[in-house]
Parts: sequence; C-alpha cells; structure tokens
Amino acid sequence: MSCPPSTARRSVPAGPAAAATALCAALLAGCGSPDGLGAGEPAPSATAQPRPRTLWPAWSPESSSPSDAVTDPELQPAPQPLPQSPAVPAGGLAAMDQLDVLRADPRMARLTRREPVDRPGEPGVRPAVLHDLTGDGTPELISAVDLESGRTVMAAYTVRDARIVPILHTSGVRPVVESVGVDLVVRGSATDGGEQAIRYRWDGNRMITVSEVRSFRTDDDVPESVPGREQPAPQDVASPRATREPTP
Repeated sequence: MSCPPSTARRSVPAGPAAAATALCAALLAGCGSPDGLGAGEPAPSATAQPRPRTLWPAWSPESSSPSDAVTDPELQPAPQPLPQSPAVPAGGLAAMDQLDVLRADPRMARLTRREPVDRPGEPGVRPAVLHDLTGDGTPELISAVDLESGRTVMAAYTVRDARIVPILHTSGVRPVVESVGVDLVVRGSATDGGEQAIRYRWDGNRMITVSEVRSFRTDDDVPESVPGREQPAPQDVASPRATREPTP
C-alpha cells in the first residue's frame, strides 16, 4: 500500500557522524543520571551508624586479660520475672538502687556482699549503667560485679508488667563491655591467645548472641586501641549509692 501524498517523510541525518550523534542522544535520553536520580530529585540523606561506647571506661584497658569468654544466654532458661522482685517505681529502673535489684536475683544476690567500687583494682559492685537495650526508649539496668579471682559477672534487667526481668547473665575475666546502638558487645582475650568479641541483641524476649568473632594473633602482635570510641554520657552512669549490709 502506498502512502498518502499528504504524509510527510521524516528526514534522516546523513553521514556516519550524524548517525552516531543521533544514537548517543537517544541512549542518553532513555537513561537516568549516573547516580540513579531523576532531574531535580534530591539525594537521600545518609544515616549515621552507631559507634561503640565503652560502658565502664575505667575498667577498659587497651588489652584485657585472658578470658574464657562468656556464658551463652540461649542455653539458659527463658527469662522470668524475679520471684522476689521489688516494686518498680514510676521512674523505672533508673529510680532504683541496683543493690535492691541484685539482691532479688538468686544468681547475683550472694555477690552483693562486696562493697560498691568506683574504680578498678578491687573487687566490688561497679556503678550501675542505664542503657536502652530493648529499643523502647526506656533504659535497662546493666550491672557488673568484680570478683577476687579477677572474674567479672555481669547482668542486665528490664521491666515487664511492673516486674523486674533478668535478660542477660554472663561472665568473663576483666572483659571490655561496649554498647553499639541497642546492641551489647563483650570483648576479651581468649585463653588460646586470640581475641573474642560477642555481640548480643534483644529479640523481644531476651538478649541473644547475634555474632561471635574470634581472631588469632602471634606473640609479636601488639593490641591496638580502636580510635573513635566514645565514652558514655554522664547521665548513662548512675553514681553508687550508700552501701547496705546484705540480708543474712
């Protein structure tokens, strides 16, 4: 069928150079910008990643002592409210004496016979740390007790239905404890000479292990400090309260 006389033919650029130019223009017209954004579309803002913060800076030397690491919380019974849980005031765990909480925990009660301490070097109950581990905006209570053997026992507590619930119980030999966002990281030197870092995360019921990293080093390796670590804000660390004699 022939085209109607009134139909105009499109002109085609003549010559190889003109054809190449037309082809490039067509390709560019069908592609977005190299960064995947359209014309005038703003670039998305970058989200800053949380940085590690040492919970007890004074107890965090550059190199920790050998440790047989920690107890896996997933091997422990599901967390239940403390049977002798003291009443939780309106201010939550932040308004409580951590010794009252520890004495209500059968696994920690006997450790509270030691005096509160505010510096490393002696056995005792460290200052309480308040940090949100569950992501609900309310801080949990993180406690640590240094023993005469050099071992440290650590526990974390949250509140459920106005009752105190232990969500983590672990121990090691002078571990370095950090928070990374809502995660908790326990670092230490393993007995085989390497280094170990265990990361815990709230799963809605308890703190579970989400990663365990072991590294190995030779005798010539020297531990290096990690730049950029932040110390906790003053309000994150509760000052030790007056010592009270433990209940017989």
